[in-house]
Amino acid sequence: MKLDATSVAEALVEKASPSVASDLQWFFKTGPGEYGEGDIFHGLKVPQVRAVAKEFRDLPEAEIRKLLSSQFHEERFCGLAILVERFKRAKTDKQKLELFGEYLNLLNAGGINNWDLVDTSAPYFGQALLLDTSLLDVMWELSRSENLWQQRAAVMFNYALIREHELGPIFELVESLLDHPHDLMHKACGWMLREAGKQDLQALRLFLDQHVSQMPRTMLRYSIEKISKAERAEWLSRK
Repeated sequence: MKLDATSVAEALVEKASPSVASDLQWFFKTGPGEYGEGDIFHGLKVPQVRAVAKEFRDLPEAEIRKLLSSQFHEERFCGLAILVERFKRAKTDKQKLELFGEYLNLLNAGGINNWDLVDTSAPYFGQALLLDTSLLDVMWELSRSENLWQQRAAVMFNYALIREHELGPIFELVESLLDHPHDLMHKACGWMLREAGKQDLQALRLFLDQHVSQMPRTMLRYSIEKISKAERAEWLSRK
C-alpha cells in the first residue's frame, strides 16, 4: 500500500455514495451564502472515513497537508483524523507541541473549514495549552480572527482545559464573544459553558448571573442543558 494522499483519495472514492454526498451537501450548508458554501463531498459516512484514516495512520505529514488542501470534505476530514491520532499517540510533550504547530499551520491555511472538522480536532489539540501556557495567547489571537473556523477552534481548545479543571479561560473567552453574530459560535460557547458547569456548577451560575441578559438565546440554552428543568426555566425567564 502506497502511503500518499492520492492513495487515500482512491480508498475514499471506493466507498463513496452519490446519495450520501447529496445529503451531506445539504447538511453542511454548502449553498450560496451559507457557511459551507462551495464545499463538495465524495459521499461517505464518518465511520467509513475513520476506517480509511486508520488504514493510513502512518501517512507522512507532507501528504496530510495535501489532504487538507483537497476540495473534498472527506479527504480533509481523513487527514485531520490521522493527525489527531498521531497527536494522541505522541510519546513526548515536544512531539505534541510540534504537532500542535502543524495543526495551527493547517488551520491558518484554510483547510479546516467546517464545524465538524474543528470539533473533531481542536478539543484534542487543546491539550497543548496545558503543556505550554504561553499558547493561551494563540487561543486569544484566533478568537479575534475574522475567520469563523479559527474562532470556533479557539473556543473548542478549551475542552481539554475544562477536563483538567482549568475553567478560567473559557469563562473569560466567552465573555469576549457574547456579541458574536454567528449561531455556530453561540453553540460552541454554550457547549463549553455546559462542560465547565459539569466541573463547577457554582462557577457557571456566577457567570450566568453576570451575563444572562447579554447571552444569545442559543448560547444560554446550550449552557444550561444539564441543569434541572426548574432552574433552566428560571434562567430562560431572566433572559
